[in-house]
Amino acid sequence: MTTVLLSLGSNLEPLHYLKAAVAVLRERFGALRVSPAYRTAAVGFDGPDFLNAAVQLQTTLPLQELDAWLHAVEDAHGRDRSGPRHGDRTLDIDVVYYGDAVVEGPGHLRIPRPELKHAFVLKPLADIAPGFVDPVTGRDLATMWQAHPQYHDHFDAVALED
Repeated sequence: MTTVLLSLGSNLEPLHYLKAAVAVLRERFGALRVSPAYRTAAVGFDGPDFLNAAVQLQTTLPLQELDAWLHAVEDAHGRDRSGPRHGDRTLDIDVVYYGDAVVEGPGHLRIPRPELKHAFVLKPLADIAPGFVDPVTGRDLATMWQAHPQYHDHFDAVALED
């Protein structure tokens, strides 16, 4: 089994779509660790605020199959890829870590995800997997979050689970 850390985001009916994504992930993979969802401003464009969360799961699926499956989940939940790269979205699910793999392609696939530099990705990951070690830096997620410039900022949180 491989430990996988995902970043989830939405700014169109975000609570609805994030809860739906967690339900689909739980149905497919069983037990999950789920962070709170944090409200943050859109990055790279003017749009409604995002809710961003993280999920940890275990899988035997190869990375490319998992990535394709996650894209299908996004599509099934109304993801529109016809607009600009940075734009409104019903659901965005990215594999941030796939075990200790470091991947540069094919296509858009980058592990660890470059978006890890953003608080909206790193904070929820550090919430659910503080001891997970980044294979590039050798630092755990808690240490990486504590070193982040937004570490002391306040983020409004919303629970995705009861």
